[in-house]
Amino acid sequence: MTTETKRPRWTPNPDGQRVLPIVPEEIESFEREVKRFRNGEWDENQFMAFRLRQGVYGQRQADQQMMRIKAPFGGLTADQMDVLGKVAEEYAPLKRGHLTTRENIQFHHVFLDDTPEIMRMLGDVGLSTREACGNTIRNVTGSPAAGVAIDEVFDPTPYAAAYARYFLRHELSGEMPRKIKTAFSGGLSDEAVVGIHDVGFISKIKDGKKGFKMVAGGGLAILPKQAPVLYEWISVDDYLHAAEAALRIFNRSAEERKNRMKARIKFLIDRIGIDEFRDQVEEELKGDWKQPIDLDSLLWIEDESADAAPAPSQPANVSFDDASAEFTEWRRTNVVPQKQDGYNMVHIVLQRGDLMSHQWSPLAEIVREFAGGRVRLDIQQNMVMRWVRTESLMQVWERLSELELARAGRHTITDVVTCPGTDSCKLGITSSMGLNKALTDFLDTYDTSDPLVNEIHIKASGCPNSCGQHHIANIGFHGAVIKGKGGQVPAYELFLAGDYQIGDGNVRIGNRIKARVPAKKAPEVLKGLLDRYQAERQDSERFNGWVNRMGTGYFEEYLADFKDVGPLDREHIENYMDWDKTIVYKLERGEGECAV
Repeated sequence: MTTETKRPRWTPNPDGQRVLPIVPEEIESFEREVKRFRNGEWDENQFMAFRLRQGVYGQRQADQQMMRIKAPFGGLTADQMDVLGKVAEEYAPLKRGHLTTRENIQFHHVFLDDTPEIMRMLGDVGLSTREACGNTIRNVTGSPAAGVAIDEVFDPTPYAAAYARYFLRHELSGEMPRKIKTAFSGGLSDEAVVGIHDVGFISKIKDGKKGFKMVAGGGLAILPKQAPVLYEWISVDDYLHAAEAALRIFNRSAEERKNRMKARIKFLIDRIGIDEFRDQVEEELKGDWKQPIDLDSLLWIEDESADAAPAPSQPANVSFDDASAEFTEWRRTNVVPQKQDGYNMVHIVLQRGDLMSHQWSPLAEIVREFAGGRVRLDIQQNMVMRWVRTESLMQVWERLSELELARAGRHTITDVVTCPGTDSCKLGITSSMGLNKALTDFLDTYDTSDPLVNEIHIKASGCPNSCGQHHIANIGFHGAVIKGKGGQVPAYELFLAGDYQIGDGNVRIGNRIKARVPAKKAPEVLKGLLDRYQAERQDSERFNGWVNRMGTGYFEEYLADFKDVGPLDREHIENYMDWDKTIVYKLERGEGECAV
């Protein structure tokens, strides 16, 4: 075994520039242990747990790793983007970085021996992989509009960073029954969707004092459920202690350790009830472990407005009346005014969450020039430039167009979200990335001008675990398999009428349709759903309302028409292949590392 270097968990960063402290000795230790593993001195399962804590995750491809880089509250700098592009170019065979629904950046097919050098490159610009995987307190996500949203109560960014700093290298992180996912939102709109998290915080003001609505025990996958409210309001002075008390209770839960598939805090709260859990938290807060926290040393205070482009000396008369249809549509869907007059958020829609190696640094230059040198990530697998002057929008669009990053449609039906699926994940059943491309290609040919169609959200996962968050989409797909006359067929189950835009920690889990459709028929299935919705809806009835009115039986009967795939012959062989694959499908699902 190795001894890891520890740092007092709330020591502020010496240079004041990094959200997460980088400990070079940890990287050196990891490099030594990789060599020991290569020399046969480590048990493979024990080494797996060790490397997961360092953010290195095994893939279904032998001796290839996925590296996961944390971006607390979704924040990145242009300098960090440059290094991420260099990693993509030099160490990722597919020459791309992948943005996740947890506001991480992932690189796939990386060789284990290269991971220490990548960690050093990342550490030099304040990025860390530490505790991005394993039974840890994972990356803390936030709203991309934090600090600039018109309806925000107060900016939770400093407190999200404090949470990330406080729990990094905490004695609990790495030894709990399973992982902990946390999110912070600044107000009712709740763009971080705290309700699907193990722990979540929404900014609230009570009697003029800052605090949070705190929820606990949300999650998707097995037992998808909305997190119940632990506290309607808890002071910013107490939120870290309350979170630690909750995690200490979870850590001691012997029942949740019996079954790793159910070892999440939501199962504990579902079993004992939120009121009993709250009582236990209150009792836990009386323990000797509770020591004063120097919150000021943990807060991440950064004045982004100081680096933003200044307002022109003379008021600008900005008119886009003569702009092209492409720019007009992009501005309609991808540009959101900030509460700061004259500034905007510009959403960069990334197909399948991928940013290619040749795009990172040129995009970083645009970010430096127009967005104060910073971006935010969001749970839609997109990037958000903030502090963009209205006068600069046309120029930004032109520059993004040169990089093929000016795709319109943020948070519309064409903004499809998917996890990597069988492209890399051991637990993947189907190629969800291939499905994404197939559905997007279809939607590019379908008339989505109907506003009620355009607002539909599609999400897909390559297995039931919901890394693509399919449970909360209007139309959600998760990977499955069916048996055809000629053998196994890649397929999908559907969830309909989910919703993640309710706000204030509320979500709606979609209706599970008890039918499976062959993967290659998914675009046809989607077309039928959209055609029927437009033909059968009542007045301005939205998609979810139509689904609930028609009932699950209606959709099970509809999907039954797609189950026949024919024999395995020349005419039907495509049905026996997954998207973007050229061989006959065979279920190959290994043991995932999420529960190690």
